[in-house]
Amino acid sequence: MMPLQLRTENDARSVGELRLNDLAPGARHLLNHLRMISLRCRAAAQTDLYEACRVLSPCPGVARNAHAETLMKCLAQALGKLPVLFRPGVEQVSFDESWLLSATAAVARKDWDSFQFLLASRVPLNVRRNLGSLIIGVSESLHQV
Repeated sequence: MMPLQLRTENDARSVGELRLNDLAPGARHLLNHLRMISLRCRAAAQTDLYEACRVLSPCPGVARNAHAETLMKCLAQALGKLPVLFRPGVEQVSFDESWLLSATAAVARKDWDSFQFLLASRVPLNVRRNLGSLIIGVSESLHQV
C-alpha cells in the first residue's frame, strides 16, 4: 500500500495556478476537510480499496468522516501513484485536489457524464466503481450538512 504524500506550498507544482481563494466556499470547506483527514490518515494503516467498500455501510448512523477517511486511505491505490495533498490552509491547490473537487462537484450537480469522465481519465476500470462510490459518499455527506 502506498502512503499519502503531503506537500508544503514550496513543493507545489503549477497546475493552472488554481488557488484556495479561487474556490467557492463549499469547495474550500471540502478541500480543507479532506486535507485534515489525509493528515490523520498518514499515520494510520492503509486500507485496501476492495475491503474498504465492503466495510462501509450506507446507513445514516455511519460517521460523517467514514467515506472521507476511506477515500484518503485508498486514493493512492486507485490512482496508482501518491496523490499530492497539501496541508490545510496552504493556498496552492494541487492537480489531485482539483480533480477530487471536480468529481465531488459533478456528483453534487448530478452530472454523471462528467463524473464518469473524471473517473475514466485517471482511475483503472477495475477500481472505478469502488472509488466512485467513496467520492459519491463524500459529496453526499458534505451536502447533507
